[in-house]
Amino acid sequence: MSLVASDIRKIVKHALEEDLGSGDLTTRLLFPKFIRAEATIQTKQEAILAGLPMATVVFKQVDPKLKFKPLAQDGDRLKPGMIIARLEGDGRSLLKGERVALNFLQHLSGIATLTARFVETVKGTMAVILDTRKTTPGLRALEKYAVRMGGGRNHRMNLSDGILIKDNHLALAGSLKAVVERAKKNAPRGFKVEAETTNRSEVEEALAAKADVILLDNMSLPQLKEAVRLINGRALTEASGGVHLNNLREIAETGVDFISIGALTHSAPAVDMSMDIIPFKGAR
Repeated sequence: MSLVASDIRKIVKHALEEDLGSGDLTTRLLFPKFIRAEATIQTKQEAILAGLPMATVVFKQVDPKLKFKPLAQDGDRLKPGMIIARLEGDGRSLLKGERVALNFLQHLSGIATLTARFVETVKGTMAVILDTRKTTPGLRALEKYAVRMGGGRNHRMNLSDGILIKDNHLALAGSLKAVVERAKKNAPRGFKVEAETTNRSEVEEALAAKADVILLDNMSLPQLKEAVRLINGRALTEASGGVHLNNLREIAETGVDFISIGALTHSAPAVDMSMDIIPFKGAR
């Protein structure tokens, strides 16, 4: 699942319209004429980089004549003080694109960095780190891309990507076993049926209905261990709910196949980055 260029352009266009409004009033008043300048974008902390394609498009949309030279690539591990891009052109254009470009870089690098911490914590186990649909409206494609840059894997991009039977489906449809059987009977070819469970009884129902994936929701460690033993390879297993870095390793060591974490996209802290603009000093 790759980023689509048209999606990036559309998202960036909306972000610039939101930020510029009717125009950069301060810059227009201070600099009525072209002023040649150069700039660097750098990180102030260790991070996994994500968002360079978005930053590139930001400055291209602001001013196609700007030169943008990336010095790193998404997925790279950054150290404090590293310069990730150099820019050259009209200083007014640099000022107009600065905040939007940094917003994308800081937010997406934050997601990639947090994801990498989760991925590193489960290293050596069979568990794969998954994201969820708990994303910022309108930014899902970008945020899930950032998860991939951090070494995680995407769960469903949208509701048409997979079949996941949750508690509110059951509230409308009846018993877990019957609902799973119905879903498997009517599922399009190639689609797995996943069922959310919260206790041993529901796990047994999901197994009886031959669910392909069983989600173990908000279970304690003893419950997870018991569920994995009970399932015994008859279905894939996914742990979810109440997962954080402090208990992640223990959850992974229960033997689950996947661990899904909403915090990757809804609670990742932004990476501290800055853009410094100076008058043009000539060729380097």
